[in-house]
Amino acid sequence: MMTAQTMDSANLLRRALQGNGIFSTVSGLVFVAAANSLATFTGIQPPLAFTVIGVIVLSYALLLFWQAGKQTVDAPFALFTIATDTLWVIVSWALILLDPLSLTLAGKWSVGLVAEAVFVFAVVQTIGYRRWQKA
Repeated sequence: MMTAQTMDSANLLRRALQGNGIFSTVSGLVFVAAANSLATFTGIQPPLAFTVIGVIVLSYALLLFWQAGKQTVDAPFALFTIATDTLWVIVSWALILLDPLSLTLAGKWSVGLVAEAVFVFAVVQTIGYRRWQKA
Protein backbone atom coordinates (compact mmCIF):
# COMPACT_ATOMS: atom_id res chain seq x y z
CA MET A 1 0.00 0.00 0.00
CA MET A 2 1.20 3.50 -0.84
CA THR A 3 1.92 5.64 2.22
CA ALA A 4 1.73 9.44 2.26
CA GLN A 5 5.53 9.60 2.64
CA THR A 6 6.05 7.32 -0.38
CA MET A 7 3.63 9.41 -2.46
CA ASP A 8 5.45 12.63 -1.47
CA SER A 9 8.83 11.13 -2.29
CA ALA A 10 7.56 10.02 -5.70
CA ASN A 11 6.30 13.53 -6.43
CA LEU A 12 9.62 14.77 -7.90
CA LEU A 13 9.77 11.74 -10.20
CA ARG A 14 6.13 12.23 -11.22
CA ARG A 15 6.68 15.95 -11.93
CA ALA A 16 9.83 15.18 -13.92
CA LEU A 17 7.90 12.65 -16.01
CA GLN A 18 5.16 15.23 -16.61
CA GLY A 19 7.70 17.89 -17.60
CA ASN A 20 9.41 15.43 -19.90
CA GLY A 21 6.01 14.59 -21.36
CA ILE A 22 5.30 18.27 -22.08
CA PHE A 23 8.73 18.78 -23.64
CA SER A 24 8.38 15.60 -25.70
CA THR A 25 4.90 16.59 -26.90
CA VAL A 26 6.05 20.03 -28.03
CA SER A 27 9.19 18.59 -29.64
CA GLY A 28 7.28 15.83 -31.41
CA LEU A 29 4.69 18.26 -32.77
CA VAL A 30 7.42 20.62 -34.02
CA PHE A 31 9.30 17.71 -35.64
CA VAL A 32 6.17 16.58 -37.49
CA ALA A 33 4.80 20.02 -38.40
CA ALA A 34 8.11 21.57 -39.49
CA ALA A 35 9.94 18.55 -40.91
CA ASN A 36 10.91 20.26 -44.17
CA SER A 37 12.15 23.44 -42.50
CA LEU A 38 14.04 21.49 -39.83
CA ALA A 39 15.71 19.33 -42.47
CA THR A 40 16.99 22.43 -44.25
CA PHE A 41 17.97 24.18 -41.00
CA THR A 42 19.86 21.21 -39.52
CA GLY A 43 21.12 19.42 -42.62
CA ILE A 44 19.41 16.19 -41.57
CA GLN A 45 17.90 14.62 -44.68
CA PRO A 46 15.39 13.44 -45.71
CA PRO A 47 12.66 15.46 -43.95
CA LEU A 48 10.83 12.19 -43.36
CA ALA A 49 13.42 11.52 -40.63
CA PHE A 50 11.91 14.36 -38.59
CA THR A 51 8.39 13.07 -39.17
CA VAL A 52 9.33 9.57 -37.99
CA ILE A 53 11.26 10.86 -34.97
CA GLY A 54 8.37 13.19 -34.18
CA VAL A 55 5.85 10.34 -34.14
CA ILE A 56 8.15 8.26 -31.92
CA VAL A 57 8.68 11.18 -29.52
CA LEU A 58 4.92 11.81 -29.38
CA SER A 59 4.35 8.13 -28.54
CA TYR A 60 7.00 8.42 -25.82
CA ALA A 61 5.20 11.49 -24.45
CA LEU A 62 1.97 9.49 -24.17
CA LEU A 63 3.78 6.83 -22.15
CA LEU A 64 5.27 9.49 -19.88
CA PHE A 65 1.86 11.06 -19.20
CA TRP A 66 0.28 7.65 -18.65
CA GLN A 67 2.90 6.71 -16.05
CA ALA A 68 2.87 10.12 -14.36
CA GLY A 69 -0.91 9.85 -14.03
CA LYS A 70 -0.87 6.44 -12.35
CA GLN A 71 -1.26 6.19 -8.59
CA THR A 72 2.06 4.37 -8.42
CA VAL A 73 4.82 4.92 -10.96
CA ASP A 74 6.32 1.63 -12.13
CA ALA A 75 9.97 1.41 -11.03
CA PRO A 76 11.03 -0.44 -14.23
CA PHE A 77 9.38 2.27 -16.33
CA ALA A 78 11.17 4.99 -14.37
CA LEU A 79 14.49 3.26 -15.02
CA PHE A 80 13.54 2.80 -18.69
CA THR A 81 12.86 6.53 -18.96
CA ILE A 82 16.17 7.44 -17.36
CA ALA A 83 18.01 5.03 -19.66
CA THR A 84 16.15 6.24 -22.77
CA ASP A 85 16.87 9.88 -22.01
CA THR A 86 20.52 9.08 -21.30
CA LEU A 87 20.77 7.19 -24.60
CA TRP A 88 19.23 10.18 -26.44
CA VAL A 89 21.96 12.42 -24.98
CA ILE A 90 24.77 10.00 -25.88
CA VAL A 91 23.52 9.56 -29.45
CA SER A 92 23.03 13.31 -29.83
CA TRP A 93 26.59 14.07 -28.77
CA ALA A 94 27.90 11.30 -31.02
CA LEU A 95 26.03 12.92 -33.93
CA ILE A 96 27.62 16.27 -33.10
CA LEU A 97 31.17 14.99 -32.57
CA LEU A 98 31.33 12.37 -35.32
CA ASP A 99 29.07 14.33 -37.71
CA PRO A 100 27.90 11.38 -39.84
CA LEU A 101 24.91 13.44 -41.03
CA SER A 102 26.93 16.52 -42.06
CA LEU A 103 24.96 18.77 -39.72
CA THR A 104 24.92 22.48 -40.32
CA LEU A 105 26.29 24.67 -37.53
CA ALA A 106 22.70 25.48 -36.58
CA GLY A 107 21.95 21.75 -36.65
CA LYS A 108 24.79 21.00 -34.26
CA TRP A 109 23.59 23.71 -31.89
CA SER A 110 19.99 22.48 -32.12
CA VAL A 111 20.89 18.86 -31.47
CA GLY A 112 23.12 19.94 -28.58
CA LEU A 113 20.50 22.17 -26.96
CA VAL A 114 17.83 19.48 -27.16
CA ALA A 115 20.32 16.98 -25.71
CA GLU A 116 21.01 19.32 -22.80
CA ALA A 117 17.28 19.66 -22.05
CA VAL A 118 16.88 15.87 -22.18
CA PHE A 119 19.93 15.54 -19.91
CA VAL A 120 18.25 17.76 -17.30
CA PHE A 121 15.17 15.52 -17.38
CA ALA A 122 17.36 12.42 -16.98
CA VAL A 123 19.12 13.95 -13.96
CA VAL A 124 15.92 15.12 -12.26
CA GLN A 125 14.23 11.76 -12.94
CA THR A 126 17.26 10.00 -11.44
CA ILE A 127 17.13 12.17 -8.31
CA GLY A 128 13.37 11.63 -8.05
CA TYR A 129 13.75 7.90 -8.51
CA ARG A 130 16.44 7.64 -5.81
CA ARG A 131 14.41 9.69 -3.33
CA TRP A 132 11.36 7.55 -4.04
CA GLN A 133 13.32 4.31 -3.55
CA LYS A 134 14.79 5.51 -0.24
CA ALA A 135 11.35 6.34 1.21
